[in-house]
Amino acid sequence: MRFEKLLQHVQRAEQRVELRATHTQTQWTTLKQAWREGWTPGRILIAGVVSGFLVGRAEPLRTLTGARWMQMFSAVSSLLATAQAAAAAEQAEQAADTAQDVQDQAEAEEPLVDEAFEDDDIVVTAPRPAEAATELSER
Repeated sequence: MRFEKLLQHVQRAEQRVELRATHTQTQWTTLKQAWREGWTPGRILIAGVVSGFLVGRAEPLRTLTGARWMQMFSAVSSLLATAQAAAAAEQAEQAADTAQDVQDQAEAEEPLVDEAFEDDDIVVTAPRPAEAATELSER
């Protein structure tokens, strides 16, 4: 009888763990969504200005040596490069979409070659002089 009671106790504990894990996952998803929705562009700018002000107050410009200026310059340049890469990726994606639209439209139109064209009607002509000279020089 004692073993069955312990077994029931363990099963109830496992159910509580599963329930709490599901509850925690739901709360985490809600928090993550609220966090992302909360960071609007205006709030991001305000946070940047406030943090810049606090950093400026804590570490005056006189402590910026040549190496620190170079570090700041490289950080800003990498930020700009990242922004340019993102813009280029967006343009490439738009170009790919446009190319796909053109390809879909071209497939819907009539083919340029008549389907009734037979292989027997092919006329073989001699190459032009420039083509013949190129062909001979490649050998």
